[in-house]
Amino acid sequence: MKLEEVKDDLGQGVSIDLVLIPAGKFVMGSPASEEGRTDDDDETQQEVTLTTPFYMGKYAVTQEQWEAVMGAGFLWFGGNPSRTKGDKLPVTDVSWDDCQVFIKKLNAKTDGGYRLPTEAEWEYACRAGTSTAYSYGDNITPKDANYAESKIGKPVAVGSYKPNAFGLYDMHGNVWEWCEDWHGEYLFADIDPKGPAKGVSRGLRGGSFRYVDSNARSACRYFFFLTSLGSYDFGFRLARTP
Repeated sequence: MKLEEVKDDLGQGVSIDLVLIPAGKFVMGSPASEEGRTDDDDETQQEVTLTTPFYMGKYAVTQEQWEAVMGAGFLWFGGNPSRTKGDKLPVTDVSWDDCQVFIKKLNAKTDGGYRLPTEAEWEYACRAGTSTAYSYGDNITPKDANYAESKIGKPVAVGSYKPNAFGLYDMHGNVWEWCEDWHGEYLFADIDPKGPAKGVSRGLRGGSFRYVDSNARSACRYFFFLTSLGSYDFGFRLARTP
């Protein structure tokens, strides 16, 4: 599948790589029989239509991208918060609120349009036309992604594993990725859906190096109650409105 890719130059040899994700339909959620899904998982299946294309980050936001936007100084001045340091590693230890500060600064530095993806956009982009538990099929192995069974125990450089059919890397594992939505049950519109209008927690997707394979499933949902706190396996991936 040949998709349009663009770059946004942040200076000093650092850029953001984006892939244009086409509009389309998909079945969001998972069947009750999917291995790894538990009875209390809120992954009720429903057909969803995304009516307009959108850009998605080819990779999770890296530490060098974070520093290019926020600066590389002391943490309280916006410096790199990541526990495990490395230019090509995903930035971690970021809260949902931190992501919003980064996005505001990034939009001021570029032509704008950056934001976090909705859960629907994230899952659609992750699946890349598949209906299996993972974009690789119904099983995942340590050669496919960085999750608990990979026994690495820390983030690895973005792009370390093969991409999905949309050309997106590391949608499974490595670090959890914040989404824009408030977390809630799947009782929303089936056209360009978003989460509830208000809530107490924000959604994350994709699993991480700390979590088992079932948490890296395309449909797996996670949430965190405090938007002002992050974790050493929380990162984010950008979306952008064309």
